[in-house]
Amino acid sequence: MNAVNGTSATDDPRDPAFVVSLNGSQGSLKGWVVVDSLYDGLAMGGTRMTPGVTQEEVAGLARDMTHKFTLAGLPIGGAKAGIASDGSNREETFRTFGRTVKPLLHGGIHLGIDMGVTPADRAVFFDEAGYDPRYRLGAPDMPIDWRTYYEPLIDCTGHGVGVAAVTALEASGRKGPARVVVQGFGAVGRAVAHFLEERGHTVVGVADFQGTISADRLPVAELVAITDEFGKIDRSRLPGHVTVSDEPDAWLDVDADLLILAAQKHALNAENAHRVRAGLVVEGGNLSSSAEAKEKTRAAGTILVPGVIANIGGAASAALAVTRVVPFDLPADARKAWVFDWVGDRVRRNTRDLLEIAAAHAGDPLPTLLTARRKDRS
Repeated sequence: MNAVNGTSATDDPRDPAFVVSLNGSQGSLKGWVVVDSLYDGLAMGGTRMTPGVTQEEVAGLARDMTHKFTLAGLPIGGAKAGIASDGSNREETFRTFGRTVKPLLHGGIHLGIDMGVTPADRAVFFDEAGYDPRYRLGAPDMPIDWRTYYEPLIDCTGHGVGVAAVTALEASGRKGPARVVVQGFGAVGRAVAHFLEERGHTVVGVADFQGTISADRLPVAELVAITDEFGKIDRSRLPGHVTVSDEPDAWLDVDADLLILAAQKHALNAENAHRVRAGLVVEGGNLSSSAEAKEKTRAAGTILVPGVIANIGGAASAALAVTRVVPFDLPADARKAWVFDWVGDRVRRNTRDLLEIAAAHAGDPLPTLLTARRKDRS
C-alpha cells in the first residue's frame, strides 16, 4: 500500500488513508482502490471502469466522496475503485475484481457502481467475493437484500441534481421556466431531464457521446425511449424537428439558462469554459469541471453548484443503508420516499448555504461550507 495525492475542489493537501493497486487474483486486472478517509472503520464509493482511468483520477473521486459524506452529515468515509478496461469480457473482469477486493469488502470498504459499471456487474463481483451488505460485524442486519433496497432508488442521484438546480434557480429570483441543456444522457441525465420537465422547465439540448441534439423543446420521454442503458441515443429514431450536431462540445453553443453536466470527467475545462452561455451550471457527474473551469466560470459571474453537493443521491442512498440510518421497517414505497426526501433536504440546504457564502465572499465558497459541515458532524 502507498499514499498518493488526490485532486479536489478544495485543494486539500492531505494524503488518502490508503491506496491499493489491483493486479488481479486468479486473473489479470489493472486498477486501484483509494480509501480517502475512514469513519469508524467504514468507507464507501463507486467503481469506475474506463480504458483511461488513472490512479490520480480515482484518488480525486475518492476525495469527492469524503466531501459528499461530510456535507451530507453521514457517518462514513470516502473511497473509490477504478478498473482500466474497455469493458470487453465483462464477467471475467468483474469476477477477478470481486476475488481481488474481497478483503476490502469484508473489512468495511463498500464498493458500488459508477461510470462503466452496471448493477449486473456489481452483482457479479459481490457474488464472487461472497459479500452481502446485509451483514456486518457490530451492526444490525438489513432485513431486505441489497437489490430490493437499492434498485428502486436508481433515479435518486438525478433527483438530487434536479433539487440543486431548482433551488439555485429559485435563489437567483427566476420565476418562469428555464431553458435546459443536459450534457450526458445516462441514468442521471435522463432522471434530471424528467425532473425538470415535470416542474415546467424546457429541455432544449441533450448530448451523448455521439454529439448534441437540440430543439426549441425536446420531448424527454421520446428521447428516453430510444436511449440505451449507457446513454446512447438512437439517431435513426429521432423526431423530425430536432437539430443534430457531431461537433465537439456543441452542447455549449445551445442557448440555455441552465446547464447540467452529467457525463465525463472535466467536460467543462480551461479550453471550453469561456463558451458557457448558461447563467447556472449544476454538476450531475463526478469531477465534471476542472479547477480552472470553475475559476473561469466564477469570474464570468456564472453560478456553479458542484457535484459534491448536487450529485449525492446514489452515494447517500447506499451510505444510509450501510450505516443503518434508513428506517427499514417502512413499507417499500414509504422507504423510497423517505430516502428521496432525505437526499432532497440535504441537497437543498447545502445549495442554499453555498450560494449565501458565494454572495457574501469572493472566491470558491466550497471550502467554507466544508469547514462548517465538519464542525456539525464532529
